[in-house]
Amino acid sequence: MSRFVETMVTTANAGGRQRGMVTGEPREPVRRTWFEVHERARRVAGGLVEAGLRPGGAVAVLAGAPELIAPTVQGVWLAGGSVTMLHQPTPRTDLAKWAEDTLRVLGMIGSSLVVLGEPFDGVGPVLDEHRIAYRTITGLLEAEPLPEPVATDEDALALLQLTSGSTAEPKAVKITHGNLYSNVSAMVERAEFDFDTDVMVSWLPLFHDMGMVGFLTVPMTFGVELVKITPVEFLSGPLVWPELISRYRGTTTAAPNFAYAIVGRRLARVDDDDAYDLSTLRIALNGAEPIDPTAVASFTDAGARFGMPAECVFPAYGLAEATLAVSFAPLFTGLTVDVVEAGPLEQGDKAVAVPEGDPRRDTDQVRRFAVLGRPLAGLEARILGEDGARGEREVGEIQLRGEAVSPGYLTVDGPLDTRDADGWFPTGDIGYVVDGQLVICGRKKDVIILGGRNVYPTDIERAASSVSGVRAGNAVAVRIDAGTRRERFAVVLESTVAGDDDAERVLAKEVAARVRDAVDARPYAVVVLPKGSLPKTPSGKVKRAATAVQYREQIDSRA
Repeated sequence: MSRFVETMVTTANAGGRQRGMVTGEPREPVRRTWFEVHERARRVAGGLVEAGLRPGGAVAVLAGAPELIAPTVQGVWLAGGSVTMLHQPTPRTDLAKWAEDTLRVLGMIGSSLVVLGEPFDGVGPVLDEHRIAYRTITGLLEAEPLPEPVATDEDALALLQLTSGSTAEPKAVKITHGNLYSNVSAMVERAEFDFDTDVMVSWLPLFHDMGMVGFLTVPMTFGVELVKITPVEFLSGPLVWPELISRYRGTTTAAPNFAYAIVGRRLARVDDDDAYDLSTLRIALNGAEPIDPTAVASFTDAGARFGMPAECVFPAYGLAEATLAVSFAPLFTGLTVDVVEAGPLEQGDKAVAVPEGDPRRDTDQVRRFAVLGRPLAGLEARILGEDGARGEREVGEIQLRGEAVSPGYLTVDGPLDTRDADGWFPTGDIGYVVDGQLVICGRKKDVIILGGRNVYPTDIERAASSVSGVRAGNAVAVRIDAGTRRERFAVVLESTVAGDDDAERVLAKEVAARVRDAVDARPYAVVVLPKGSLPKTPSGKVKRAATAVQYREQIDSRA
């Protein structure tokens, strides 16, 4: 039995009899101890083995209800299989196309079985039509329990995490039992979890690595109390998040930039100073790259009225290829922003610090980046440039090596290695090190090269988002004619004024001027779109490359 499964089983039979998982909030809350979840998982495991699952087999899961997903994924692990959370169809999804894409994913991961649960029971006929075998979670829960976990070694696959690219060209990150154990152990150690007193509150989707690994696998493995709702429940009423933190005395949560910004704005409009009690919150993790200081400030400023300490903000760096977490900022230090000179950064790949009190700190002559802490135990990082390893405050690509780093990918064209002969994984993220802590500037593929300057799209996007009328978090800077002497950029954004030609022209002009002031370059074009137009990943991040392709015609027409 792997260390990961052994720890989970031991937890279920010890502390898991007291602590557990609350689901069904805010309408019909139900609490099950981790022991009860484990007993249900044994039934799922028995049903999977009865259905033909063999050690090392891949199981694809399509479900949204956390109370069903928890015993299902644990059941797969008890039965010796690996879990793949499928991309979920939405009300606007073409189900026939979704089924074709799902077939490609199943072929890629070598799975012949889909496990189906709420709210996706209704896609059963579509699966039947395409001859995709499936079992329902409710049916598996009626099976005879598996007497003992199937023996699993450290190199066996536990999780095949689909990346957020096109489902027509799927790719899955291979996460082994050893990867999982190393990373979840390192996370609870660095975050100084107290398994008896900490309470995790989350609405993050379980098809995303932060939701699945950080806010289901961690508490299920170590027996931490968990309050879990779905993204739909959060988006239907964002203030349910602080309500649950208050009600359950939550200590640990996480979200991307946009959610902190939304809740910050909603909290600021609450009249009753006693409406919430956020004083118990010690970790509010933000792992978005890059972290938006404005979104963080709106959250902490509004939360202060309800007792929330600003120091609970917990910047982090993570990616699926490292299982989940790469680095955590020091506990209870809040958000530390490194302010650097724009010129040396863009023209010389050097992060020259601008000291406190320097008047330039309040101008467009600087760039601001969150400091994301030191790598977790079992991981090491280096910064590599074209001329070799980089030193302190020298910018280059971040590479990782260690126990939590995935051995490779599965693709439709076969497996791919993630690591070189020495075990290093090139992340594609550009950054630097300051006092041993990692700082992320942006993605290598997204950097815009203008006259020898490296302009980071996040600087453009922040400038555009500062203009009134631009939806927060919904401005995208995209490269045009990348890699040529004519390389330029455009800004594509969402706004409520979309459709009003005159208002669009005024907004586009204001955005172009604000961007020019911020990065000393004017966009090739500014495209204004209605709400919901920008292509995004399942976790809500904008897709820059997909935006450039999808809206190239509009970009050229507005140039």
